[in-house]
Amino acid sequence: MKNIILTGDRPTGRLHVGHYVGSLKQRVLLQNEGNYESMFILIADIQALTDNAGNPQKVRDNIIEVMLDYLAVGLDPKKVTFCLQSQISALSELTMYYMNLVTLPRVLRNPTVKSEIKMRGFDDNEEGIPVGFATYPISQAADITAFKANLIPVGDDQEPMIEQTREIVRSFNRTYNTNCLVECKSFLPTNNICMRLPGTDNAKMSKSLNNCIYLSDEDDVIKSKVNSIKSFPRLLNEPGVLDGNIAFIYLDAFSTNDHFKKYYPEFNNLNELKAAYQKGGIGDGTIKKFLCNVMIDTIRPIREKRKELSKDIKSILDILEDGTKKANEYANKTLFEVKNAMGINYDENFKKEQIEKYS
Repeated sequence: MKNIILTGDRPTGRLHVGHYVGSLKQRVLLQNEGNYESMFILIADIQALTDNAGNPQKVRDNIIEVMLDYLAVGLDPKKVTFCLQSQISALSELTMYYMNLVTLPRVLRNPTVKSEIKMRGFDDNEEGIPVGFATYPISQAADITAFKANLIPVGDDQEPMIEQTREIVRSFNRTYNTNCLVECKSFLPTNNICMRLPGTDNAKMSKSLNNCIYLSDEDDVIKSKVNSIKSFPRLLNEPGVLDGNIAFIYLDAFSTNDHFKKYYPEFNNLNELKAAYQKGGIGDGTIKKFLCNVMIDTIRPIREKRKELSKDIKSILDILEDGTKKANEYANKTLFEVKNAMGINYDENFKKEQIEKYS
């Protein structure tokens, strides 16, 4: 059986280079290989509201921004299905059923949830952690299982979420003596650096921390952000430090041998540059200049395609609407199977049973 693929993002802002190397490139690769039955790209606006409940306009405004980024990197609506989470009612209903199979302590032990709670300061908030935010791994499990997805392109920081989905699938199938839910596995980037690309300040790349290079950034903005990367103080003839060097982490993720031919012909590849840098004599300004060229080369075609796409927003909205209709049909079939397994399909047979019982 061919794969069913599900992936997506929260529409809380434009997508950045961390998204690109961590997941978007993998999605395009899978799309172009074509070894799948269906591929769903979910804009997770419900999950975005778990920490933006007081600002739904932010979520609303960024739905199109995310769609522009998707299409600009090469995701093709003729090959994949784009859909909007809040407009697929089966997902919310499945979430409620799955909540009865997971304890609150288990959800709060999820490493991804713990990390996100700390980053957003919920653990220091007098009002505590929003229930919706704490339980969004369950919502994510509903997203995945609704489409019977078995392959999920993610960064490694999302692996605990995928494991929790597998736990829910096993629990549901065991509890209701069924096999209607399908277990899934992660599809991770092959480059370890790309699994969790840091921000320009060496913290986790996050829109809220303002340490991202966006796929829509202009050349001068990219240059400014690259130049803001901190360097290790040293004399020019002293050996350069690679460990924890953000500029080289980005070069690991983005540079190719063609970039060296074009912008740094003194070296054939990154390994040669690293060796020379460690010996001393190459300044960090030189490295940043090369990195600027690499990042601009990577982002410029995406940005320019994005600008062209933005001239016809109606077509993008139509793509999302059509995809969401298809996704509803798919998810409703799964919901029907789930309710059948649970015995809560109150259909004509139920009516007949109750009438006979009390007659």
